[in-house]
Amino acid sequence: VQLQASGGGLVQVGGTLRLSCAASGSSVIVNVMEWYRQAPGEQRELVASSWRRASGDTTNYADSVKGRFTITRDDDKKMAYLQMNALESDDTAVYYCRANLYTPSTGSQWYWGQGTQVTVSS
Repeated sequence: VQLQASGGGLVQVGGTLRLSCAASGSSVIVNVMEWYRQAPGEQRELVASSWRRASGDTTNYADSVKGRFTITRDDDKKMAYLQMNALESDDTAVYYCRANLYTPSTGSQWYWGQGTQVTVSS
């Protein structure tokens, strides 16, 4: 089982980017998809999360990105996305996806993807 993040880049203040996170592996079921970010000299922080629930998926966002970022999932494709609008210079960071994935052989485990750099220039 692996996670692969992509979509980072250089964008101007006010611009948009969409990050993607792909889970690979056989018989994988996605329970939770999360996006974290880590700016230079800062701790890694949770940006957005999407939890699969029988009653309907739930999403949560850091206060700093509410109204600007949107997390979505495509469970059939085992993908998650982070749509980032109205980007600010403080959004500059390495972004990581993290997922709780179930397989019959491993049960439910947490996995990290590699980071993707987002740089917002003024």
